[in-house]
Amino acid sequence: MTAICGAAAITGAASGIGRALAIELARRGCDLALADRDEAGLKTVAAEIGRGRKVSVHRVDVGEPADIAQFAAEAISAHPELGIVVNNAGVALMGLFEEIDQTQMDWLFDINFWGVVHGTRAFLPHLKTRSEAHIVNLSSIFGIIAPPGQSAYAAAKFAVRGFSESVRHELSVAGSPVRLSVVHPGGVATAIARNSRTGVGVTDNARRAQSIERFENAARTTPKDAALRIIKGIESNAPRILIGNDARFMDLLQRFRPGTYWAPLQRKLERMAKGT
Repeated sequence: MTAICGAAAITGAASGIGRALAIELARRGCDLALADRDEAGLKTVAAEIGRGRKVSVHRVDVGEPADIAQFAAEAISAHPELGIVVNNAGVALMGLFEEIDQTQMDWLFDINFWGVVHGTRAFLPHLKTRSEAHIVNLSSIFGIIAPPGQSAYAAAKFAVRGFSESVRHELSVAGSPVRLSVVHPGGVATAIARNSRTGVGVTDNARRAQSIERFENAARTTPKDAALRIIKGIESNAPRILIGNDARFMDLLQRFRPGTYWAPLQRKLERMAKGT
């Protein structure tokens, strides 16, 4: 069981799940190194946490390996007892495969996949010096199932899952004090859909608006509830953390119908989007 806390580093900490995790970990006595591109948002979170905890804020673009390396060095210097790293930052891209270009796909992969890889690599040497430590990598339920219109996002999140599982097994075989959990949220009420980029080949603005509306209608888990579930997973050293009844349902459906899950799942998602 990994102790909460000491100190934790969180990327994508200015909003959504990252922000909620920062607040909940602070309540449990953690000092924090918070990273995001949104400096104003980071300062707001730090002010909300208040003076009871040591909080450092770092402007970081996780799509830039040098930013991540600098973040790790600064976070470890500011918090030598740092024992938890949460690679949470992520982005979304709307469009069918033929509607997104390679530059857009590379942009998403640099953040959603390579950001996780570089974050794990940058912090792992320090974490291995601790008596116990934990890495949390955010995948998605789209790292388990892959809907149409999510080819880039699903590919990156499947990659996060595979990378994380392999590294977890390596750490276990080596008898390392570092544990690793991969997180698969379902619909969480964040701004990720509203902030998503649109494929260069998408010319129908109404489709974007409809996609955002459908996501927001179906996203029934709050960021706080997602954060609490992740913290519980850290405490129990859970290798896989599913968040939300929708994620649990999709995971089970994929297990029973690995090659043919999409037709029944599409019907289910349409009902969820309508609130039925």
